[in-house]
Amino acid sequence: MTNVIITGCSGKMGISLFNSAAHRDDLKIVAGIDLVKPQNANFAYAKSFEELHTEADVIIDFSNPALLDSMLKYALTNQLPVVICTTGFNEEQKNKIIEASKSIPVFYSGNMSLGINLIIELSKKAAAVFGDDFDVEIIEQHHNQKLDAPSGTALMIADAIKTVRTESEYVYDRHSYRKKREKKEIGIHSVRGGNIVGEHEIIFAGQDELLTISHSARSKTVFAVGALNAAVFLKGKQPGMYDMSDLLSSK
Repeated sequence: MTNVIITGCSGKMGISLFNSAAHRDDLKIVAGIDLVKPQNANFAYAKSFEELHTEADVIIDFSNPALLDSMLKYALTNQLPVVICTTGFNEEQKNKIIEASKSIPVFYSGNMSLGINLIIELSKKAAAVFGDDFDVEIIEQHHNQKLDAPSGTALMIADAIKTVRTESEYVYDRHSYRKKREKKEIGIHSVRGGNIVGEHEIIFAGQDELLTISHSARSKTVFAVGALNAAVFLKGKQPGMYDMSDLLSSK
């Protein structure tokens, strides 16, 4: 049994994690952190890690970048593995996550969906086959409450393609200059509206042909299930950085 603490337990993803965990016998939600106490929660609740006094095996973080320092401090003090699903970290915060992984296991992914991680691999393959003969554009769509843009997933896709097209540069906005598109560009575009869960489309545009790879998340459950699987996977692991590729290879 893997005992889990949820950071952001009252948010949409926190609630989805709790509901998904209720149907499993390999883990249990034992505590939650949030400014607001969730309704009908059957686990220990605290507004901050400083107020938490519950033993656990893993932390799942679906919260806000502002909580990173307190979460890592608690994890390092108690030697707890962490599954970090929050996006929007700056470079300094990303470096803190890497530094923490030297002492504790850290599972870090901008998207916990199996399908998304498959299209990342497909995009890398397409980039390798097409080379510079095809232009690459990434379009991501999310609900109107999402704070960061572009999405962490869009950046994951772009970063994966850049491992193949190493000279690539990200372009987020084209209206500020007038010039032809350069071959080395990877365009990244964000759409925010309604209650869109998550849509990602990668366009490879060549001369006389077009390849589109896309993924549509119909509910937040896919991300919750992935995060819970990562928590079970991470229990007992050695310090280091882990991601979906490690989880998938263990199947």
